[in-house]
Amino acid sequence: MSEFEYKQVIIFRSDLKLSKGKIAAQAGHAAVSAAQEAHNRCRRWWEAWLFEGQRKVAVKVKDENELLELEKQANDLGLPNALIVDKGLTEIPPGTITCLGIGPAPAAKVDSVTGKLSLL
Repeated sequence: MSEFEYKQVIIFRSDLKLSKGKIAAQAGHAAVSAAQEAHNRCRRWWEAWLFEGQRKVAVKVKDENELLELEKQANDLGLPNALIVDKGLTEIPPGTITCLGIGPAPAAKVDSVTGKLSLL
C-alpha cells in the first residue's frame, strides 16, 4: 500500500499539441481549481492531502470525449474536480477543454476513475 492515502490527478488530452509551458499553466489551473473545490466540499480530504505533502499525478487520455466521461465518473462518485476550459489567449482557440483535475480525495476513489490511464 502507498504511503499516501490522498492524491490529486491531473488528466490531459493527448490530441492537443501544447507547448511545455502551456501544459504547465493548464496543470496549475487544474491543480488549484480542483483543490479549491475539495476545500469547499470535502475539507477533511483537503486537509489530509496537505498534511501528506500534496501528492499529484499527471496522466493522459486520447481526446475530449474521454476526458468528459472521466468528469462524469468523478461527479457520480462525488469526487471534487475541475474541468479546465482555455480562454484562447495564446496557443489554442477559446473554449478548448484542456484538462481535468480530480481530487484531492482518497487515492482508492481517485484510482477507480483514473487508475488505468497512462502517465503523461
